Amino acid sequence: MREMLGETLRELRMSSAKTLREVSGEARVSLGYLSEVERGQKEASSELLNAICGALDVPLADVLRLVSDRVEAHATVTPLPLRTPQAAA
Repeated sequence: MREMLGETLRELRMSSAKTLREVSGEARVSLGYLSEVERGQKEASSELLNAICGALDVPLADVLRLVSDRVEAHATVTPLPLRTPQAAA
């Protein structure tokens, strides 16, 4: 989930042609922490997520919908069965 949120935030930032530095400044979050959120390494609090959305000029509800769509798409992928040594013999 963290990774999907981070990917979504990064895509929105890049589509708005803003740099990490610009968004971190507007959201009042450190550049390093924002980078970690985008890479899915850190969990964003609701307050931080709201601030990032504000810096991106995107409603929080829209971001949550986009992430929800990603989660749903990921959940509908059918995993392939693993080959076991017995099945190969």
